[in-house]
Amino acid sequence: MRAAIIAVGTELLFGQTTDTNSTYISAGLQTLGVDVMHRHAVGDNPTRLRRMLEIAYQDCDLVITTGGLGPTQDDLTKEVVTEFLGDRLALHEESLEEIEGFFRRMGRTMAENNRKQALLPSRGTAFPNAQGTAPGFALESSGRTAICLPGPPREMTAMFELYVKPYLRGRGSGAMCYRVLRAFNIGESDLETALLDLIEGQTDPTIATYAKEGECSLRIASKRATEAEARAAADAMAAAVMERLGARVFSADDEDLHTVAGKELIARGVTISCAESCTGGLFAARLTETPGISQVFGRGFVTYSNESKTQELGVPEEIIRRHGAVSEETAVAMAEGLAARTGSRMAVAVTGIAGPDGGTPEKPVGLAYICCLFDGKRLCKRIQGRDAGRRWNRNYATLHMFYMVWRMLRGDDAAPKSP
Repeated sequence: MRAAIIAVGTELLFGQTTDTNSTYISAGLQTLGVDVMHRHAVGDNPTRLRRMLEIAYQDCDLVITTGGLGPTQDDLTKEVVTEFLGDRLALHEESLEEIEGFFRRMGRTMAENNRKQALLPSRGTAFPNAQGTAPGFALESSGRTAICLPGPPREMTAMFELYVKPYLRGRGSGAMCYRVLRAFNIGESDLETALLDLIEGQTDPTIATYAKEGECSLRIASKRATEAEARAAADAMAAAVMERLGARVFSADDEDLHTVAGKELIARGVTISCAESCTGGLFAARLTETPGISQVFGRGFVTYSNESKTQELGVPEEIIRRHGAVSEETAVAMAEGLAARTGSRMAVAVTGIAGPDGGTPEKPVGLAYICCLFDGKRLCKRIQGRDAGRRWNRNYATLHMFYMVWRMLRGDDAAPKSP
């Protein structure tokens, strides 16, 4: 089965909304063995949408749309698709009851134009919307299938998982399995070089590398007759890759570095505290994105000024005066003062120059020092960002903090977990 995805909404063309739906649907279809051939965005215009359907069905037998199922007059996706496939709209009583129930639960009176959302193709299959008021549907005609989903990502995602996947399962050719490995402290070119023989000889599974800020991702994909066969092939290749890259691979499940570090802290019951200067609380903010992190994370300090480093962490003024606020000596003193004040098993501190000004030839913009103390061990690192902007340097330093935390938790020679 070959598919096209059409995101409907003028706000997409204006750049007011980012189309995350198409990305999600593409990944989901691949796991079902459905090949995605095209992705399009079109405004709330029936003539252009009809033309887009004509183009999509030239070499696809499945079209999935998102958006345009609302109650207002410019929501016309359902009408255009239904007419295009030779059907008519009819009141779907069950959907109307669900919409009315949604408003009752919200304690609101349903507007009359919401009845429009209960009009569905007479030959279609309705998909309930547990997250909103717009039901989706599937409609088939003369070897063509259309699936129309709501635009809000939360509504679309739930509907796709609950109804679209079961509806399409078994229609694709085989099954696809992905593994996404994420590595830190290695460039994309070095990553490819380390895996060159695997990449050059690939047939299935396939390997592709992608560069991100401060890290690299590696996607392993296998398409086999069954999901179990595809997963086994992808897992075997993932194991081979991780054997090559060692502890540079911090996740074999496409997880962020801060998520991996946070889960490791919780799993090991290691309490942690942080003191941040140039990152301005970014480390603490990301750490608290991990559910349950309050079990191990009690407090963090943002000590941006020299005075705050002395007053809050007890950093001796002499150290700052002699070595500067951005120095290994200051980072060590920050971490030691932090550990003394909080009593946490792990204490991590950072000080640096985020930019765009404040740098010198000896200490350029992007320079940062990180110190981590853990159960009597101390690890310090000097990192040098680049003149890529303040946000980039802050993010780069934060990533190094999390990588240091993760490596210290697992030991300097820790190997990554098997997939």
